[in-house]
Amino acid sequence: MKNASQKSVEPNVADLVNGWLKSYGLDYKLQQEPLNPQIDKALEEYHSKSGGVGGNRPDAKLLLRDSNLTYWPILIEYKGYKDRLVKFGSDGQIANRNAKNEPDFKNINSYAVNGAVHYANALLHYTDYTDVIAIGVTGWKDAIGTLHHEIGVYLVAKSNFGTGQKVADYTDLSFLRKKNFGTFVDKVKALSLTPKEVERLKEQRDREIGASLVRLNNDIYQQEKGLSESARVHLVAASIIATIGIPGKVATLEKSELKSSTEDGNRDGDIILRKIDAFLKEKKLPSDKKDLIVRTLQNTLTTDNINKPVNGESQLKRVFTKIVDDLGIYYKIGLTTDFTGKLFNEMYSWLGFTQDKLNDVVLTPSYVATLLVRLARVDKDSYVWDFATGSAGLLVAAMNEMLADAKTKLKSPDAFALKEAEIKANQLLGLEVLSDIYMLAILNMIIMGDGSSNILNRDSLNDFDGYYGFGKTDEKFPATAFVLNPPYSWPGNGMIFVERALSMMQKGYAAIIIQNSAGSGKAAEFNKRILTHSTLLASIKMPLDLFIGKSSVQTQIYVFRVGEAHRKDDTVKFIDFSNDGYKRTNRKKASVNLRDLGDAKARYAELVNLVRFGKKKLKIFTEKEYYEGTIDPANGSDWNQTAPIDARPTLADFKKTVADYLAWEVSNLLKKEAASGGPGLGK
Repeated sequence: MKNASQKSVEPNVADLVNGWLKSYGLDYKLQQEPLNPQIDKALEEYHSKSGGVGGNRPDAKLLLRDSNLTYWPILIEYKGYKDRLVKFGSDGQIANRNAKNEPDFKNINSYAVNGAVHYANALLHYTDYTDVIAIGVTGWKDAIGTLHHEIGVYLVAKSNFGTGQKVADYTDLSFLRKKNFGTFVDKVKALSLTPKEVERLKEQRDREIGASLVRLNNDIYQQEKGLSESARVHLVAASIIATIGIPGKVATLEKSELKSSTEDGNRDGDIILRKIDAFLKEKKLPSDKKDLIVRTLQNTLTTDNINKPVNGESQLKRVFTKIVDDLGIYYKIGLTTDFTGKLFNEMYSWLGFTQDKLNDVVLTPSYVATLLVRLARVDKDSYVWDFATGSAGLLVAAMNEMLADAKTKLKSPDAFALKEAEIKANQLLGLEVLSDIYMLAILNMIIMGDGSSNILNRDSLNDFDGYYGFGKTDEKFPATAFVLNPPYSWPGNGMIFVERALSMMQKGYAAIIIQNSAGSGKAAEFNKRILTHSTLLASIKMPLDLFIGKSSVQTQIYVFRVGEAHRKDDTVKFIDFSNDGYKRTNRKKASVNLRDLGDAKARYAELVNLVRFGKKKLKIFTEKEYYEGTIDPANGSDWNQTAPIDARPTLADFKKTVADYLAWEVSNLLKKEAASGGPGLGK
């Protein structure tokens, strides 16, 4: 709300800004003409999506080129009131989202920086630009009519997930002058986020993705009839692949390019398919894999019903538009998250998967995926495989861990680039037998940029011999780390996958999450065979509500060292992780269903250290939660142990019992005396 005592001086601010720009040779009036069709269309898109609430689009827009011939979009928003420069949230970030993780148009409309950052996100969402400068200017007059002003200058980029990062303090816009612009760009390029800030921003964007997915699935489920579960998965995959683009090589597909034509070869589905084919070719995917993806998507994209125009628009264009509008910003800003795992979970909760007759396809939460990867000791040189890949969430977590380790250890940018390519092409392998879920895994790894090279649509138990599926097909995959969340309807609750994978490894570590009955008898025969070539290092009891909303079974994580038989005297670390520091709810309308009670991250970190280094790392956990014991390798049913309870009374127990008894005797004696009118009653 505007302060009634204030009078808007916006025209004065406009004159101030325009005067500056004109003096720098950047006359704003010249910028009224389209600078770049992509930019103008993107801004118009965001303006129309907000119902025009965000004002008349940015008050000024520039496209400046630095000495390296790189173009920088500059968006300027101004307000004519004091204290309307920027609105921050309680987390210190620009407050452009409300409690429901929806755009807060009140702040976007009322505050200069907030408005500029909002429209800068339009360029990240709908154009190929990855770095945008958002400038807010506010001005007001004092009691004697003197004009005062404030300026906020922010970088909105993929590197900060579109949230906005302050560049520096400025009193005018002279940093935009040609002679000063190079220095300004150097300052922008020097901006960086701490690992803690990156993690916080990722968590914030993750919550927003959840809200967007709810909206998307609501729309598709309620408004788009005749689409099967498979068709929905294929349309999401196709829409995202067609709009990722490859800078300078494959342009992103824009909504305006879909004309809803009935002409054979130029229907909306045909146009999307051509873009997908061009993208996959440029990605250098093996031809048989590319053909498989195109063929799978083609069956959905070329059906008559979704291409038939109704009131001038096909169902395909309508769904494509919803997907790009609701999700585009998130895969454009480069979130290193299990994107399609979230998508799958949301689609599952609304629609169900017809293939999952046994209700045992349970996606691993991203923080648990990261835990498994760290327990399996994954680093930049690991070769990681997963025999029940699902949407590839575990492999995404592994790839992120490998790249983070490489970035820390390799100080040469060229060396890191080579290692990054090697990791994505040759150090990850996943197998998924369900074709629709396989498409999600492919999509996930393509979005990650691109680790899909050896994601295979095969039965890991009956149709896999340990060799690379693409590229080095004459070489065995030299696995050193195994991560798994198997479907628990399979023999041994899924331990059949563990036995198969570990028997094909020569060395390394494995971490699996599985129904805990696998360790208490249900998989005894599998377990005994596993222990002939692998050592059980740890057994971790997980929270009962870990998969809330999908499954309430008790799960356990088992950690192995591969290549060495388990001996009866080997120490096993038994850890009760029922209290992992998180509170979970399952409310569909809740903005946050996972809440850190204060020490969750520290508890997860200590868990990894306890498994790796033992009792000396015990700080947060109690000795009742951590116990070192042994198992019988010939048993197979004694993997879920807890710390033994010592029932023998101590001297302190005896003293307390005597004290309690004497207190009871005295109390009874006083009650009797009181009843008989004896001493002590003040008579």
